[in-house]
Amino acid sequence: MERTQTTQRQQLAALLDTQPIMRAYELRKAGIAPETISRAVNNGQLIRISRGLYQRADSEVETEQALAEAAKRVPKGVIAMVSALAFHGLTDQMPRKIWVAISARDWAPVPSYPPIRIVELRDKYMDQGIEHHRISGVDVPIFSVEKTLADIFRNRKLVDRSVAVEGLRAALDQRKATPGSIAEAAMAGDSWKIMRPYLEALTSNG
Repeated sequence: MERTQTTQRQQLAALLDTQPIMRAYELRKAGIAPETISRAVNNGQLIRISRGLYQRADSEVETEQALAEAAKRVPKGVIAMVSALAFHGLTDQMPRKIWVAISARDWAPVPSYPPIRIVELRDKYMDQGIEHHRISGVDVPIFSVEKTLADIFRNRKLVDRSVAVEGLRAALDQRKATPGSIAEAAMAGDSWKIMRPYLEALTSNG
C-alpha cells in the first residue's frame, strides 16, 4: 500500500512538472486517486484554487494566470473581448471577469473562480483568429489582435465604443497589426461597416 502511495505521489509530481494547473478529472484520468489528491493538498504539495481545479504549490504565479485558470474551466472556450485586448496590451482596463467566448452549442460553466463572463458567438466567428499561448504551463487559446478588434466593434452593446477605438489606435501605434490585416478581419467578422470610418480616420495621416 505504501509503495502504491509513493508511486502515485511521484506520478503526481511528474504531472505537475509539466502542467502546474490541472483539473481533478485530468488527475483522475492519469491514474491519481482522490485520496492522493487530498493528501497532496493537506501536505502543501497542491493548492486547491477552486472546486475541481488545482495548482502546484511552488509554481510561479504569472500575471495572466487567471487566463490559464479560465481556459481550464472552459475547455472549449477562447479568451476574448476586453480580456484578449488586455492580454495583447491594447487597453489599460483590467476587466473584473475573464471574457471567454464559446459556441452557442457549448456548455457554460457555473459561476466559480476565476470570475468568468461568457460570450456566445456564432460558429463562424468561433473559428476565426485563434492563437495559442503557453501560460503557467497551460495551452491558452486567445483571439488575435485583429479578430478581437472585429468582435469588439461588432458587439457594441457589450463593449463601449471608446474601448474599441482605444484598442484600434493602440494596435496601430504599437504596430501589432497592419491596417490591411485589421480590415480583412473586420470584413470576415462582419464589423467592417462599423469599424471603417475609425480605421480610415486613424490612418489618414499615416
